[in-house]
Amino acid sequence: MAEPIRVLLVDDHQVVRRGLRTFLEVQDDIEVVGEAGDGEEGVTRAQELHPDVVLMDVKMPGMDGVEALRRLRELDNPARVLIVTSFTEQRTVVPALRAGAAGYVYKDIDPDALAGAIRSVHAGHVLLQPEVAGALLSQDESPGGQGRGGSLTEREREVLGLIADGRSNREIARALVLSEKTVKTHVSNILMKLDLADRTQAALWAVRHGVAG
Repeated sequence: MAEPIRVLLVDDHQVVRRGLRTFLEVQDDIEVVGEAGDGEEGVTRAQELHPDVVLMDVKMPGMDGVEALRRLRELDNPARVLIVTSFTEQRTVVPALRAGAAGYVYKDIDPDALAGAIRSVHAGHVLLQPEVAGALLSQDESPGGQGRGGSLTEREREVLGLIADGRSNREIARALVLSEKTVKTHVSNILMKLDLADRTQAALWAVRHGVAG
């Protein structure tokens, strides 16, 4: 049996954390390994506990979720971060995803759907809800952003399209009849050519430029 997905809860509301823990602890394949009440404590706990997935609120006192995301990326922490929040404004959605979040869901999400979202981001998927993609598409393009896509090979564009569809490296390898090692090389080349930090940003770039899998 596979090891359970290790989850860290980061939210300034204890009631929210308790509710999340109560539901997640009945999932056979998910284990809540810790909690934190703000972004700074969340970063510290993530470094100590090595979770696979962090459920992160955005608006918190002190260090907020966006800054905590940036700090985790600076520390090369491999945990996948799933934003769970009640805020829907573009000024909240977009910075969180650009900071490296692997997905974005709302606190009124169905519990079973939340468990599915955790499994999805843990498997390497990028979780973009339609309204989130719309928010990204409405943002101003940075100068030269479109032009960088011209440096991609046809195979790299295929891989990028599948990343935008939320496919993991394993699924991309299966779809394109490649080895996972080759897919990882293509992903690295895509990030380098587009000057992006991670596959989440690659998915956002693909959405904005109409790259389909």
